[in-house]
Amino acid sequence: MRFAFGKNWRSFLSLLDDHRIDQSRVAISKLLDRENLQDWRVLDIGSGSGLSSLAMYQLGAEVVSFDYDSDSVSCTQELHQLYGADDKRWTVMRGSVLDPAFMESLGTFDLVYSWGVLHHTGAMWTAVDLAQQGVTPNGILLIALYNDQGMRSRIWRGIKRFYCSSTLGRWLVKATFFPLFGFYTLALDIRQGELPGNHIRNYPRRRGMSITHDWSDWLGGYPFEVAKPEDVVNRLSTKGFELQRHVLTHGLGCNEFVFKRRG
Repeated sequence: MRFAFGKNWRSFLSLLDDHRIDQSRVAISKLLDRENLQDWRVLDIGSGSGLSSLAMYQLGAEVVSFDYDSDSVSCTQELHQLYGADDKRWTVMRGSVLDPAFMESLGTFDLVYSWGVLHHTGAMWTAVDLAQQGVTPNGILLIALYNDQGMRSRIWRGIKRFYCSSTLGRWLVKATFFPLFGFYTLALDIRQGELPGNHIRNYPRRRGMSITHDWSDWLGGYPFEVAKPEDVVNRLSTKGFELQRHVLTHGLGCNEFVFKRRG
């Protein structure tokens, strides 16, 4: 049982514009603390819509993108063609991070990037272990994983499973939570003294994303696993990585980590 990530990304592409692409580039540059990725070889694990791959390509990197979901691969290929990408600098393929032979065949990279993907594989820690193997000495691993909220996370796992169980389940969950999410964002605006709707209007500044597509991804994103920040740091420290920076959430979203492999 899996959420149709690629179909959600296909719908998102209809909203994609230069502003969202600019915001994605800004977000990646800020997280990496670099103005460009010139001469970097980058692996994008779980490329989804292809937006992050495009942003890193435009920042100067040589990019290898792959996804397990065939619709996501198609979305990434569409962006590749639409923006006239050089095939020598941007390769798009289908594959699984859980396939050791496939991962080994890709070689090593200056940056292995996987934002909000590894926790949807059904074997998160195996995916983390295989992803980190592709980082060259002194290279960077940038991952984002769902925060472990204990019982709240277990409840959400059940909701997501129900969402993916049938068409009825999907529409019942959406009909319940979309209005709640909408009211919450309005209440947040009012509490922060902003104009109602500001949170939704400004959402594309967060990596160029769409709030309604992120809501769908959150509600239906199954398989679903979570991790405590200290567990992520401890596991990767045993693999030869040092934490460079992180952005932590106190709720149910993703914790972002930037690690550097020791030379």
